[in-house]
Amino acid sequence: MKNLFYILFAILAFGACTDLEETHRKDLTELADLDPDAVLQSSYDAMRLPYQDQSRFWAAQEHTGDAAMGPTRGPDWDDNGIWRSLHNHSWDADHAFLGSTFSELLQIVYSTSNLLDFNPSAQTEAEARLLRAFVLNSIVDGWGQVPYRDDFADLLSDAKVLSAAETVDLIVSEVDAIMGNLPDGPANRANKDAAKVLKMKTLLNKGMYLNRESPTFDGGDMAEVISIADAIIASGKYSLATNYFDNFAPNNDQISSENIFTAENVGGSNSGNVRSRWFCGLHYNQNPSGWNGFCTLGDFYDSFEDGDARKYAEYPGMIEGGGINSGFLIGQQVNELGVELMDRKGNQLAFTKEVALTESGDNLEVTGVRVMKYVIDYASGDNVDNDYVYYRYADVLLMKAEALMRTGDSAGALDIVNDIRTSRGVGALSSLDEAALLAERGREFYWEGFRRTDLLRFGKFLDPWSDKTQSGTERLVFPIPAASLASNPNLVQNPGY
Repeated sequence: MKNLFYILFAILAFGACTDLEETHRKDLTELADLDPDAVLQSSYDAMRLPYQDQSRFWAAQEHTGDAAMGPTRGPDWDDNGIWRSLHNHSWDADHAFLGSTFSELLQIVYSTSNLLDFNPSAQTEAEARLLRAFVLNSIVDGWGQVPYRDDFADLLSDAKVLSAAETVDLIVSEVDAIMGNLPDGPANRANKDAAKVLKMKTLLNKGMYLNRESPTFDGGDMAEVISIADAIIASGKYSLATNYFDNFAPNNDQISSENIFTAENVGGSNSGNVRSRWFCGLHYNQNPSGWNGFCTLGDFYDSFEDGDARKYAEYPGMIEGGGINSGFLIGQQVNELGVELMDRKGNQLAFTKEVALTESGDNLEVTGVRVMKYVIDYASGDNVDNDYVYYRYADVLLMKAEALMRTGDSAGALDIVNDIRTSRGVGALSSLDEAALLAERGREFYWEGFRRTDLLRFGKFLDPWSDKTQSGTERLVFPIPAASLASNPNLVQNPGY
C-alpha cells in the first residue's frame, strides 16, 4: 500500500494518470486509515530536496542572478553545461534541474492536499495548507502557472492550471483562512508569523507575478504589507541578531533572534543538504574538504563595505576548526594552524575576485570569491544541525521599507534600512532609491534563495553582468518541463520556449 501511495504521489502531481486502471480507485479507498500527521511530516521532509539542495530551487534563484556562479573548472563542474546555462540565461525546456524542481514542488502540493481528505486535526490541516501555499508561491514565482487539484474524487482527470492571478488569490485566501489554527511556533514548524510573512511576500510580488515586463505595485497591497510588518514588529518576538551569522549556525534554532520560519535539521541523524552551502565553495584541500565549485561575482563582493558584519566574521569554531571565516573567502587561505594552503597543482590557494564561467590553466581552482554564509558544523558528520532558513525578521523590515518607498515614504524606508545597516556595522545611507534598496537586499540576503525574485521585482533580472549579456523577456519565467506538458494538456508552454 505504501508503494502504491508514493507511485500515485509522484504521478498525480502532474495531472492526469492516463494509464492508471480504474480498479486502483478501490485501492485508494484502502488508505482511509492513513495517518495525516505522518503525511504532514513526510511533506516537511520532502521540502528538503527542492529547497536545501544546491541544484534545485536555490540554484534557480541564485545561479540565475548576479551574486552566484558555478564555473566550469577544467574537468570539474561541467555537468553538460547545466550550471553555465543558468548563469548566462541560456537554459531550455529540457534543463534537468529546473524540470526536477518543478516536479518535486508539485509532489509537495499533492501530498499536502491529499492528507486533507483523511480527517486531520485543525492544526495539522492548517500546517499542511501553509506548506502548500508556501510551495505554490515558489511555483508561480518560477513558472507563472500552477497545476492544482482541489477535487480528489476523480484522480483520472487532468489537474486544472491556475494563472498567476488565481494563484496569488489562492495563497492570500488560504493564509487568511488558516491563521487561527496555526501554532505560534516554533520556527521550524509552519506557524502564524510564517503565514504572515508569506502573505507579505505574495502581495509585494503580486504586481511582478501579474506583469513581469512592467511590474506594478498596488497601493492597497503595499498598505497591507506595511500593516502585517507592523504587527510582527509590535509583537516584540524578534530582533536583529547581535551576530549576523547566529541565524545560520548549527544551533540557530536556539540562538537566532531573527528566524521566523526554518526547516528543521537534526545534527547527526536526520537533515537535508544544507551543508552544500559550504561544501560547494570550499576547496578540496580545506577542512572540511569541499567540492571547489561555486563562488560569487567580483562586482557583488565589491558592493560590501569593509567592516560590514555580513562580509567577514570570525565565528566561534570556524577558525579553530579549519582556519575559515564566515562571510566571504578571498585571498590566501590557511588551515586551523595558520599554515598557508596550496591547491592540487601546488599553487597558492588564494581566492581571487576575477572569475570566468569557463576556467582553465593554473588558476582554475582559485578563481572566484567563496561564500560561507552557513556556519560549518564540525560536530555532526553528514547530517548537520543547521536549520535551513526560509524567513527572517530582517526581511520583514526590508519588505516594509520597500512598501513604504513604493507608496512615497522614502524617509521612513531610509530609517529602516539605516537601522539594519547600523546593526550590521556599516554607516547610514544619506538617501534611498530603488537601486540602493535592491543592493541592500543583496547584501542582507545573499545566497538565501531570494535574488532572482528581487531582481525581477526591481526590473533588473534581464540586465547584463559578468559572463551574461542582456536576456530576452522569455527568461522572466522558466519553461514548463516536457514531461509535465505531456501528462497534463491544461498546461501550456511559456512563450519563447
